[in-house]
Formats: sequence, structure tokens, C-alpha cells
Amino acid sequence: MSSAIPAFWALIPAAGVGARMGADRPKQYLELAGKTILEHTLACFLGHPQLRGLVVSLASDDPYWPHLDCSRDSRIQRAEGGVERADSVLSGLLRLTELGAGDDDWVLVHDAARPNLSRFDLDLLLAELADDPVGGLLAVPARDTLKRAGADGRVAETVDRSVIWQAFTPQMFRLGALHRVLADALVSGVRITDEASAIEWAGQAPRLIEGRADNLKITRPEDLEWLRQRWSQKR
Repeated sequence: MSSAIPAFWALIPAAGVGARMGADRPKQYLELAGKTILEHTLACFLGHPQLRGLVVSLASDDPYWPHLDCSRDSRIQRAEGGVERADSVLSGLLRLTELGAGDDDWVLVHDAARPNLSRFDLDLLLAELADDPVGGLLAVPARDTLKRAGADGRVAETVDRSVIWQAFTPQMFRLGALHRVLADALVSGVRITDEASAIEWAGQAPRLIEGRADNLKITRPEDLEWLRQRWSQKR
């Protein structure tokens, strides 16, 4: 692992509605330990000494953000989010450029509903990728036996789990390179599920950095309940 941890910018796409939560508001604004999920997520980065700046991409009609204390934090800048994640990330990258970020600067894109990122994993990602020519992402090797389903809902085959990883965030890439591949992919009509998939589409291979399995993304009600119970046990 490299001994130097580079300076970086953080980008949080937070314009999604999180329909699978079945809540009365976007999941990033649900309560967790006295604050919103989004506030906890932002806090994972705001205390880091190498952070140059942070942009959060929000829906233009977001009624919840202005009521958060962090909305008045001078370290956080807002960008307008889009319909798809890639749109929100592109908008955030443009905002970072306006703030002084250069094409060769590292940008860490992190899910708004992934509030349990540890400082150890963040520093590990930064140090491991400091001199990497491509960049990469936190990920976890698959633990369970994996099945590929057929159209009839039955098992078509068992997949070799030894080569399968579950992609997490942050995902860390150079600003200029990420902007170019995202813009090109959108013009080409390519479906982009995360930043790494855009880099892959451009013919490059992001590096996988093994992180903690508890850096989960809150997607369903049981995810939030699990994290509430876990955090309560730490107190």
C-alpha cells in the first residue's frame, strides 16, 4: 500500500427517490440515530484532512435539503441532480470544475444512502489507488453460492463465486477521465449502473479494493433496521 494519501474531492449523487423503501420521502432523508442518512453519509468525508471539497447533487425541487443544518455548511456545494445517476454525477463533476478541481484530481463518488463507510476503508482506498493509472472502487468478494436464473424463474446454472465481487462505493477516478467516459456513454445510449461500469465500457479495468461488508447501501426497510440495531449496540 502506498504511504501517501492523496487529496481528493467527494461527490454524492442524492437526487434519487428510493422507491423500494416504500417511505414517504427519499431514503436519504430517513432518520438514523438522530440525523438523516444523508447527514451521516456526508460526515464520512467532511472530517477528512485531505478533502478539498464536497458536492452533493440534489433534485431541483428537493424540499428536505434546506432544512438540514449541513445545507449551510460552507464545505458543501450543491449541484442539480438528474433523472439517472450518471446525469447527477456529470452535473456534480461540472460543479467541482467550477470550484477549482482539475482533470487529474481524484474524485470519490459515494452513494447517498451508504452511511456506514469507515475511515479505515476510506484511507485504504485512497492509499491503494494513489498512484493507480485507472482508479478503482471498494468492493467485497461474493460469500454465498450464486445462481443464474432462467426466464422461467428456475436455476439455469451455478456461477463461480470465486471471481465475483459486489461493488461498493466510494468509487475513485480522475475527474477528467470520468467526465469523458460518462458523457460518451450517455451519448451512446449505454446503461451506466455505476462509475466503474463507465470506465469499463471505455476499455479500462478499475482496481478492486476489498473493504468491509458492513459498508452497506440502504435499499430496503430491513437494511435501515439492521443498521439502527448495529449502531445502537455501539453506544
